[in-house]
Amino acid sequence: MNIYVGNLSYGTTDDSLREAFVEFGQVESASVIQDRMTGRSRGFGFVIMPDDAEAQKAIEAMNGQELDGRSLKVNQAKERTGGGRG
Repeated sequence: MNIYVGNLSYGTTDDSLREAFVEFGQVESASVIQDRMTGRSRGFGFVIMPDDAEAQKAIEAMNGQELDGRSLKVNQAKERTGGGRG
């Protein structure tokens, strides 16, 4: 399951994001999204957990929790769609 994690501190790294979620199960990847121009965090990221039950448990436990001084907004990521005209 792909998990959206919002309201991240600018100091949160891929590793610290992974650490926060690994206690709930296997984490395939964790990435904080960076601004292409500045290289600075955009304040959100994604965690991929292969086991949906573990991922759901992590979402419920981590939503509203504090990480690096910020209260997280955590939910299942919505699939991106090509918003262009067909």
